[in-house]
Amino acid sequence: MSHHTRDLLKDNQDNPFGVLEFLHWNHSWNNYKYPGEKEIKKAVSLMRSAGAGWVRLDFLWEDIEPSEGSFNFEKYDNIVRLLTEQGICVLGILNYSTDWASSCGKWNCSPKDNRVFLNYASQVIRRYKDRVKYWELWNEPDSAVYWNPQDGLKSYCALLKEVYREAKRIDPHCKILNGGLANGISSVNRLYEAGAGGYFDILNLHFFQNPLEGKNSIKAVAAYPKLAYKIMKRNGDAGKKIWITETGCPGVKTGLDVKCWWLGKNPNERVQAQWVKEVYTELLKDPEVEKVFWAFFRDTKGHWGDGVDYFGLVRWDYSLKPAFKAYKNCYLRWKENRDQVHGK
Repeated sequence: MSHHTRDLLKDNQDNPFGVLEFLHWNHSWNNYKYPGEKEIKKAVSLMRSAGAGWVRLDFLWEDIEPSEGSFNFEKYDNIVRLLTEQGICVLGILNYSTDWASSCGKWNCSPKDNRVFLNYASQVIRRYKDRVKYWELWNEPDSAVYWNPQDGLKSYCALLKEVYREAKRIDPHCKILNGGLANGISSVNRLYEAGAGGYFDILNLHFFQNPLEGKNSIKAVAAYPKLAYKIMKRNGDAGKKIWITETGCPGVKTGLDVKCWWLGKNPNERVQAQWVKEVYTELLKDPEVEKVFWAFFRDTKGHWGDGVDYFGLVRWDYSLKPAFKAYKNCYLRWKENRDQVHGK
């Protein structure tokens, strides 16, 4: 890694602006969203232009170890290189089950043998430890959409403890995040009840509100991490920070007939842009919230079949939505304030 790249990455360490983007998607089930380097480069260049300092990225087990003991890192080597060359830091997600090692033969079931998953996770952490320092174990393990069977996070936390110990052995300087929790404060409580408090460095939360619901929506956004932090304090974790690694809403171009997302009527592109501004302004006031990742960076194409396909800051064709400008303006305001504090 060049000195220039190291400096860019170091400069973005404190950047609170992240995005979730599926740069690894090159499969039939996602319409081959990123079929080659050209498309990935285009997205990464736009991310940098927007001010995004972080990308949340799956390191899919099924891609990396398609059959037991046979590893292929070519895709992820390329993605990590393209991101780090632009100074964008990576939050890597270690997930989901691969068919041959799933407890039920599907991607969204727990691994049938934690030792096999641990071997995959170890290989990934070891390979990228000079470039990727932040790892998240699974995505939304408190949701039956992504983890089965559901057991109040008990089996998930058992895996989290094993991965945490192994990650710290391989790279003592890495940071581990729990899988982003999707089902509210009760999930935060369950995480601690399962004894996982000593096995994550940053509390990772997901939450969504519909901006069309009025002023109570932004109040709920601001209140959620404060409630979570009370639980952290009660469990002796007052020194840890919170990352919001998924928040967002659709931005559907006026005139398009699109099925509603799970929270109701779809906001249009103008409302989405205003929501970007409100969410970042409000959340970054909270001293315990360290980073906020917008989901997603680029629209998807018919993947969800509803407003979720329009979560992006940019459209499927890479044209910029008003939300892109809103995100960038929030970043520029943050950067100006940071530079003033540091006398730059």
